[in-house]
Amino acid sequence: MGDEILIIVTISIIIFTSPLLSRVLRVPTVPIEIILGALAVYFSFISEHPILELVAELGFLYLMFLAGLEVDLRKLINIPTTILKKSLFYNVILFSLSAAITLYFKLGNIFIVTLPLISIGILAALKKEYGDVEWIRMAIVVGLIGEIVSIFALTTVSAMLEFGVTWEFYKTMLLFTAFMILLAIFYKLFNNLIWWYPEIKTYLMPTEDNQEQDVRVSMAIFFVMIAVMIYLKLEVAFGAFIAGTFITTFFEHNKSLPHKLEHFGFGWLVPIFFIYVGSSFEIEELFHDGLITTALLIVLAMILIRFIASLLFIKEMGKNRFFMLGLSHSMPLTLLIAVTTLAYHSHAITQFYYYAFILASILEVLIVMIVIRILTNYLGIKKVIKND
Repeated sequence: MGDEILIIVTISIIIFTSPLLSRVLRVPTVPIEIILGALAVYFSFISEHPILELVAELGFLYLMFLAGLEVDLRKLINIPTTILKKSLFYNVILFSLSAAITLYFKLGNIFIVTLPLISIGILAALKKEYGDVEWIRMAIVVGLIGEIVSIFALTTVSAMLEFGVTWEFYKTMLLFTAFMILLAIFYKLFNNLIWWYPEIKTYLMPTEDNQEQDVRVSMAIFFVMIAVMIYLKLEVAFGAFIAGTFITTFFEHNKSLPHKLEHFGFGWLVPIFFIYVGSSFEIEELFHDGLITTALLIVLAMILIRFIASLLFIKEMGKNRFFMLGLSHSMPLTLLIAVTTLAYHSHAITQFYYYAFILASILEVLIVMIVIRILTNYLGIKKVIKND
């Protein structure tokens, strides 16, 4: 009982102090939570506990749910054909360069998937700081395509690590494909239904309601999708992502809902996940021979392949800003940790590389944030709105 109380008090203090330290140090809250989680374990304030692990897992799923809230399928469908093609080719280049690096340096196959991962979660922090500027808008559009590709990669890797290249793996992927087809059919049917009966949207999620029905419906969709994915034995994180996408696509009339859900998650549930990630990192390992060097090389590789791929968008963004797109995609913190954790638990990577990836995920956020600030301040990258 004493350990449980200490864990609860420690997590509460970290959740409370992280935003304060974030403002003072001018870095995102996430790496601070991870670092404080690692320090808490080092000083024995946090220890392994099944309830902490369960809540952290729920926090990760809710984070994927919030990532899904960034994806409006209707806007995605309306992306100009040229940008869509370039976005897809952007991902092809990322995976191709990742495969080349992996094969050349004779690394594990998991590197082919981890190096090109894209997550737009941190882009929200950039948007808050720099405003609705052109390069951030383009980064979000391209990033949406990249995150969807990354989610597919996460699902595939999860199945492969669990079953290997066996009939069970192919069965899982066939089931996943059938699930996606059924989702597309359901999307079309529901879209037609609310077109004929638009009042359904306001009935399910009223804009003014003292019962918080919109949040309740959102949570119901979130947990139902998780239950469906568990039943189908598919990647649960993908179900959480789909739930968020569904809400954003069909209930866009409730403008305050995404903010409610975001505040609910980042207020307490999601931070527990990042604190737990930090708690799985042993600070003593920093002094392990080659760990910091390996982490820095991973960061360099992830930034380099995105810089090369972002050359595709010189025409749209200009020679003095195209690299901002690649930089802003070089912080796939959540997905990188997710895939790395899956790989480690499935013994696809050693503990050394697990720690290297965790350290790299922290370092790349810190490094990229600093580089972006320097570039925007000293290289004349203005806050240009596209329609100015």
